[in-house]
Amino acid sequence: MALGDDYITKEQLKERLGINDAVDDAVLSVAVSSATDGINTHCRRDFQKADAASARKFRATDAELVIVDDFHSTTGLILETDEDDDGVFETVWDAADYELEPLNGVVDGKTGWPYWRICAVGSRSFPTARRAGVRLTAPWGWADVPSNVVSAAYVIAEDVARLKDTAFGVGGYSEFGRIRARENPHAATFLQRYRRNTVRIGG
Repeated sequence: MALGDDYITKEQLKERLGINDAVDDAVLSVAVSSATDGINTHCRRDFQKADAASARKFRATDAELVIVDDFHSTTGLILETDEDDDGVFETVWDAADYELEPLNGVVDGKTGWPYWRICAVGSRSFPTARRAGVRLTAPWGWADVPSNVVSAAYVIAEDVARLKDTAFGVGGYSEFGRIRARENPHAATFLQRYRRNTVRIGG
């Protein structure tokens, strides 16, 4: 799997729904993709992963902390900063200059979380000038898709697939994407702890 890939397949959804023909294959393919897009939008993150590291830029608003996209490994990790706001990342940080959070990849006692916060702990600090002053090279995403995310994908895809049975083929919209008019409480429960703005990593 790669970043942007669906969390379940059309075939898996068909098996769940007990469908043995190809009549609704197009509808089911859309349902699977809509579920994935809805989950990513709702949680503000992509739970798939990139195997190779690549560079992304970030803007620090605090000299001691920068929030970045999820990355699942320190393999190939390079942290650089633009110290004089000229668009050139001339300073490469040593591993002793920063700590990655959540510490040990643990949140609420559960392992397997990616890193998305970098704290300056040495003599260096993050530039907070006008340009995006931090460049991070890392393998983005999650090492493994959480089981709750997969469960939510099934629930939402099932709702989207059933839109064809509603009046005019439209069931409404929600923060999970195009589903039946009422937001599915089961999906919300599955995804609650994975929304970036609600995750607690300390205390």
